Amino acid sequence: MTTITLAWIALPFFVGFSIYLLPKLDRYLALGVALVSAGYALQLFVAQSPLTLQLLDNFGVTLVADQLSAYFILTNALVTTGVILYCWNTDKTAFFYTQAIILHGSVNAAFMCADFISLYVALEVSGIAAFLLIAYPRTDRSIWVALRYLFVSNVAMLFYLVGAVLVYQANHSFAFAGLSKAPTEALALIFLALLVKGGIFVSGLWLPLTHSESETPVSALLSGVVVKAGVYPLVRCALMVEEVDPIVRIFGVGTALLGVVYAIFERDTKRTLAFSTVSQLGWILAAPVVGGFYALAHGLAKSALFLIAGNLPSRNFKELQDKPINTALWITLVMASLSISGFPLLYGFGAKILTMKNLLPWQSIVMNVGAVGTTIVYAKFIFLPYGGRKDVRPGFWLPMILLLPALIAYSGMYYQAYTLTNIMKALAIIGVGWLAHLLIFQRLLIILPRVLEQFEHLLGMMSLMLLLLFGMVLA
Repeated sequence: MTTITLAWIALPFFVGFSIYLLPKLDRYLALGVALVSAGYALQLFVAQSPLTLQLLDNFGVTLVADQLSAYFILTNALVTTGVILYCWNTDKTAFFYTQAIILHGSVNAAFMCADFISLYVALEVSGIAAFLLIAYPRTDRSIWVALRYLFVSNVAMLFYLVGAVLVYQANHSFAFAGLSKAPTEALALIFLALLVKGGIFVSGLWLPLTHSESETPVSALLSGVVVKAGVYPLVRCALMVEEVDPIVRIFGVGTALLGVVYAIFERDTKRTLAFSTVSQLGWILAAPVVGGFYALAHGLAKSALFLIAGNLPSRNFKELQDKPINTALWITLVMASLSISGFPLLYGFGAKILTMKNLLPWQSIVMNVGAVGTTIVYAKFIFLPYGGRKDVRPGFWLPMILLLPALIAYSGMYYQAYTLTNIMKALAIIGVGWLAHLLIFQRLLIILPRVLEQFEHLLGMMSLMLLLLFGMVLA
C-alpha cells in the first residue's frame, strides 16, 4: 500500500508535465488522473486501518491516509472530474489541463500531510497552480485578481514558515502533534496562514472577489476544493491536539455567521456563492470530527452551483427576476441549493444533521441561526423565475450528470439522520428561511461595505488576526 500511495501522489505531476508532450490527449490524461484519485479515496473508505508513512524520519515527511483524508480526496476527485467534463468541448488548451491536474495533485498531497514542512510545499504548489488558472484568460482584470491572490497567499505562507520553524525548535520535528509543546507564537503564526489559505473569517475576505471574477470552471475548483487545502490541516490539528479544538470551533462559528450575513445581502450571483463558501467552510470547522463528511457535501453542491451560475443569463439577481431561466437549468439550480440548505433526501441533509449532533452546547443556537441564514441565501436562487427558452451549452450537462446524482446517492451515507424529529426540524428551518426571504430580505436593498476586501486592508486584517490569535492562545 505504501508504494501505491507514493505512486498515486506522484502521478498527477508526472501526467501534468506529460500533457505538454501529448497535447492531443490533454483532457483524457487529466480525466484519468481524477478517476484514479476517486478510486484511491474509495479504497481508503474500506481500509481496515489508517496508513501512516514516515518518509524522512522526524525532520521530514509524515503522511496519513485515513477516512478523514478519504472524504477530502474524494471531493477533489469528483469536483476535478466535473470541471474537466465541463471543459471537454471548449477551447481550453493543454496549459489549462496541465495546471488543473497539477493543482489536483498538490491539493491531494495537502490532504495527506501530517507535518508542517510537506504541507508548506503542497500549499505553495497549489497556490502557484491556482494563480495560473485564475490568470488564464490573460485579461488585465484576471491578471490583477490572480496577482492579488498570489501576494496575499505568499505573505500568509511567510508567517506559516516562521511558525513551522518554531515548532521544529521545540520538538525537533515538524509533525502536527508538536503544536501541543510548541510556543504560543508558533500556533498563532501557523493558524493565521491557514485561516488565510482556507478563506476563514475576516482573513478570508480575499475569497469573494477571487472566486467571483475567475472563469466558471476555475471558480468551481477554487470553492469546491482549493480552499479546503487550508481547512484540512485545521481539522487535522483539532483532532490531534486537544488544546487546538476550541480555537478551531470558535473560528468555525464566527466564519459561518460572517459569510452568511454577507451572502444574504449580496446582489451578484457569483459573489453570493463565494460568500456562502466562506460560511460553509465555517460549518466544516465547527465540528472537526465530522468535518470531512461535511466537506464532501459542500464540495459537490458548491462546484455544481458555480458551474450553473456561469450559465445563467445574468449575474445580477434583479435582472434575473425579469429573465426567466431555462427550466432544466433551474431544476439543477434548485437541487444543489436544496442540498446546501439541508433538505431531506439530499446529501446536505445528513451532513448538517451530523454536524449539529457533534456541536458543543454553546455552538448549537448560533449554528441553528446560521442554518436559517443559509436557507435565506439559497432561497434567492430557488425562487428565481423559470420557463426561459435560452439553450444551455451541451457540455454543461456532463458534470451535472456526475455531481447531482452524487448528492442523491450519498444521502444515505448517514441514514441515522432520517428520524421524524430531524426531518421536521430541517423542514422548519427551510420554511422559516424561505418566509424570511419572501417577506423581508427580498425587499431589502442593504449594501454592505466592501472596504475590508480591498487589497491594502487584507494585509492589515492579517495583523489584527495575528493579535487575536495570540490572545486566544494565551487564554
